[in-house]
Amino acid sequence: MDSSSPISIQQQTPNSESSAKPTYKKSFVTTLMEAATLRSPSFKEDTYFISNLKSSEKKALQDLKDKLLSSQTPKEYSMWGIPLLGCDEKADVILLKFLRARDFRVPDALNMLDKCLAWRAEFGADGVVEEDLGFKELEGVVAYMNGYDREGHPVCYNAYGVFRDKEMYERIFGDEEKLKKFLRWRVQVLEKGVKLLHFKPGGVNSIIQVTDLKDMPKRELRVASNQILSLFQDNYPEMVARKIFINVPWYFSFLYSMFSPFLTQRTKSKFVISKEGNAAETLYKFIRPEDVPVQYGGLSRPSDLQSVPQKPASEFTVKGGERVNIQIEGIEAGATITWDLVVGGWDLEYSAEFVPNAEGSYIVAVEKPRKISPSQEAIHNSYTSREAGNMVLSVDNTGTRRKKVAAYRYIVRKSTIV
Repeated sequence: MDSSSPISIQQQTPNSESSAKPTYKKSFVTTLMEAATLRSPSFKEDTYFISNLKSSEKKALQDLKDKLLSSQTPKEYSMWGIPLLGCDEKADVILLKFLRARDFRVPDALNMLDKCLAWRAEFGADGVVEEDLGFKELEGVVAYMNGYDREGHPVCYNAYGVFRDKEMYERIFGDEEKLKKFLRWRVQVLEKGVKLLHFKPGGVNSIIQVTDLKDMPKRELRVASNQILSLFQDNYPEMVARKIFINVPWYFSFLYSMFSPFLTQRTKSKFVISKEGNAAETLYKFIRPEDVPVQYGGLSRPSDLQSVPQKPASEFTVKGGERVNIQIEGIEAGATITWDLVVGGWDLEYSAEFVPNAEGSYIVAVEKPRKISPSQEAIHNSYTSREAGNMVLSVDNTGTRRKKVAAYRYIVRKSTIV
């Protein structure tokens, strides 16, 4: 049986000096990264309500429908199980994606749509989700769908650092046939994400892409990266609402500055760039902690994907020079409390203790104070109380001056012994 115990967060600042607002001198690289992120207005996703379209856009949509009707039989125009000439709102959403991708130029949108349909038929895209392509070692590591953002968009994570290992690289990309099979697997991952979309006005009609650039072997993956990018741009228009780059190396800002003039304003407005060490802080802005993978400072573990929906986490911040005590009250004798706790970029001290209510009882050191490294994943632990009392989880950030995002969740199960 679950119970919701009262909880309080106690924040302690040792002295006035450490509580003073820290000041930092921004590095040149940091300034460049902020410029790359902030120079463009935030991306505004289409609602796909016909009433919100400009008159010229409504005309373009109707013109595209007319051209489709006059050029092909209706049964040939179907995508993701949706007949494009069905005259319903789902078909309109897909057609508007192709029109938006070509700035509502009808001939260009029709050409793009024709090529996409031909590619899907040749590639067998409609059935790829059901195929076993034999990449079990890459699932949940290289490219995978994991949870949703705060607005309900499915999130796709990408990380290619494992391919720094030459043996792994040769096993996956050793020849042209292996590369083709990998590309098919990568399309399979995206198709799984597309199946989660609503394709209706006002609904969730695009995904979030999170790309981890840590240890990514740029030269070796150039061919694969270019082919993936080309496939996605040509055949999945307006399917990405936001592109979040995490663990960005220092030179990425310079590359961005070089290529920025060649990107459309709409494309640039989708970019979010986060330097190495800031993954959790950046991701929490868009994704709840319980949906962020543990390797990026969240609470989501691979095993969670096969289990029941996870309990929402509570978020808090730990200021520089501050100690935060999370006090979970009202735990009964014999009850078991299980908790998850994470601090983005840890590098601080953590401890857990049980404080009995009865006078004269001893405090139990459930987890002795220890320094947690920046690479540590979320803590998961449990404790069964012998008597009534409170659990206190402490994070001590008095040794640094950097503010950090954090999250926790817990569940208390009462004893079944009567």
